[in-house]
Amino acid sequence: MNVIIIEDEKPSARRLQRMLKVLDINAETMLHSVEESIEWFQNNEHPDLIFLDIQLSDGLSFEIFEAIDIKSAVIFTTAYDEYALQAFKLNSIDYLLKPIDDEDLEKAVEKYKGRTPQKQAVTLDFDDIKNLLVNPIEREYKKRFSVKVGQHLKLINIEDIECIYSENKGTYAYTKEGRNYLLDATLDQLEADLAPNVFFRTSRKFYINVNAIKDIISYTNSRLQIKLNRFNEQDIIVARERVKDFKNWLE
Repeated sequence: MNVIIIEDEKPSARRLQRMLKVLDINAETMLHSVEESIEWFQNNEHPDLIFLDIQLSDGLSFEIFEAIDIKSAVIFTTAYDEYALQAFKLNSIDYLLKPIDDEDLEKAVEKYKGRTPQKQAVTLDFDDIKNLLVNPIEREYKKRFSVKVGQHLKLINIEDIECIYSENKGTYAYTKEGRNYLLDATLDQLEADLAPNVFFRTSRKFYINVNAIKDIISYTNSRLQIKLNRFNEQDIIVARERVKDFKNWLE
């Protein structure tokens, strides 16, 4: 299998390369920008599979497809939320949310291997997808949760939630009052319901509310540690692969 990685953050590209190596896949070619990728495709045989970051240092990776007729399967790697990624589902394109999980990567590769071996050009509606990513469609996000407390139902307003996290196969909302409430959904299921300008997924375990951030601290291995106003039950760490997206989100 001929595989290449297009990712502007070189540490992330090397990490993905190592993860693929465990799956007996050698991705020797790594490209880091739209311009470099276009030049490479103009002068090389197209690979079987591309792992492609959406946001590159010099623009959106879709610009590569606009310039070159790509004859490869694509798995996107991205930190964008589930709602924006609905566009990719419509085009039968797979994706991996950052930070990439070993199990998710293996499933995506197996899904690719199960497809027809014939190469097919990637067909995307660039305008629709770019509108979703650059200027998200106005929509109603969740304003409150109803949770069961004993024999009662309690309403929790979304602005009162500092963070939402998973623990022991449960999903909990932690409020500014310092209380935890069990939610009837996984973090993945909540992805489309949380306003992306308010909530950010720092890792596979946490969503944090931007209005609840008290402090941001440099942490080991180029990561960030987040301190919220009241929540102190666990360390909240922004994975190195998500630091750039986190900083962009803050702005």
